[in-house]
Amino acid sequence: MVLLRTVSTPFHARVIQARLGADGIVAHLRGNVDGPYPFGASTVWVTRGDAERAAELLLADEVESAFADVPEEEPLASGSRVDVRRLVAAAGVALVVLGALAAHLGV
Repeated sequence: MVLLRTVSTPFHARVIQARLGADGIVAHLRGNVDGPYPFGASTVWVTRGDAERAAELLLADEVESAFADVPEEEPLASGSRVDVRRLVAAAGVALVVLGALAAHLGV
């Protein structure tokens, strides 16, 4: 058996074990797994023959989840309230800046 990953909670270890089991990889958990308090580090162990495939699966899942959390940007419809608010805010800032500039120049 080789150490695949050390995680901070038994829950995380069990999630990894279930994920690997879904692909036919048997994982064993050690550390604080069956204790009365769900705190502390737990380790995930796999056979030497499954170690590379297991690491690739977990890496692929991490990359996929990183991209899944990024919301797709949608273009704003013209005339929407967000566009009008931004336009009004920009115009207000421009007027303040122009007023300060005119006062500074004595115009």
